[in-house]
Amino acid sequence: MRLSQIFLPVGLSILVACFAVSAQRTIGTAKLAPPATVSVNIETIDTAGLKALITKQKDKPLLVNFWATWCIPCRDEFPDLVKIDGEFRPKNLDFVTVSLDDVGDIKTLVPKFLAEMKATMPTYLLDVKDPEPAINAVDPKWQGDLPATFLYNEKGQVVFKHFGRVDSAELREAIAKLVKSH
Repeated sequence: MRLSQIFLPVGLSILVACFAVSAQRTIGTAKLAPPATVSVNIETIDTAGLKALITKQKDKPLLVNFWATWCIPCRDEFPDLVKIDGEFRPKNLDFVTVSLDDVGDIKTLVPKFLAEMKATMPTYLLDVKDPEPAINAVDPKWQGDLPATFLYNEKGQVVFKHFGRVDSAELREAIAKLVKSH
């Protein structure tokens, strides 16, 4: 009889503890659920596709930024570019980014970085064995330095270019001149 008096309270205590642990795990799991991810669509582009993208006649200006996740100045300027996109896209500016990361990073590093930046502009990943022809198609004077920013008017002509981290005030001024003319 003494054993049943001891085992009954101990058994009930263990049962209550199991329910408490189970409830904590359920609550803990809900708290630890991963945050919603931003869906980022990245397309590959080759030299011909890049050339077509920048040279076709458009009904509005086009801003193109070349960057890579491994490029520190690119990463530093990207938040400014996201703000510029948000400010000028409603004012009739097209903006695309072209990543020069490895094609293997199209499903990993590149979308992760774009999601962190909350970037919504169309993004392409340059998929070429030799980037030199693509670089020359954009600008024969460009040697592939990153970041590189090009602003095209509606006729597909370069009206602003900058190699290295762009001054956002200077870029805004160049864009404002083009979007006001529309």
